[in-house]
Amino acid sequence: MITNRTFTMIKPDAVDNGYIGAILNDIISAGFKIVAMKYTHLTAETAGAFYEVHKERPFYADLVRFMSSGSIVAAILEKDNAVEDFRKLIGATDPSKADAGTIRNKFAKSIEANAVHGSDSDENAAIEGNFFFSALERY
Repeated sequence: MITNRTFTMIKPDAVDNGYIGAILNDIISAGFKIVAMKYTHLTAETAGAFYEVHKERPFYADLVRFMSSGSIVAAILEKDNAVEDFRKLIGATDPSKADAGTIRNKFAKSIEANAVHGSDSDENAAIEGNFFFSALERY
């Protein structure tokens, strides 16, 4: 199932550092259309539910704590080959290994505080988008 939509979150570190506008500009400049977006704050419970797939991993508690530490911007993006193209745009999870010019290279501080989340598959993009947005919130 290949779709033309993906999901992203601008994480608390990037929001706190004032990078929302610059990151959205990079996303739009790369040809993505924003079809849903919201500025919100995750509770530990909500962050835990979103990252439930990682519950057994050693970093889960730190991830939940970090993602509930400040506001985030969640968005559904549209473009041909959306998931793969967005993963290229954001760069490697470790910003020290991210290609020059990628979002994480420009705006991330560490593997944990890596500025943005990007779906890793079409299936997860749909699941993650549905977690945050109803059909009425998509354009």
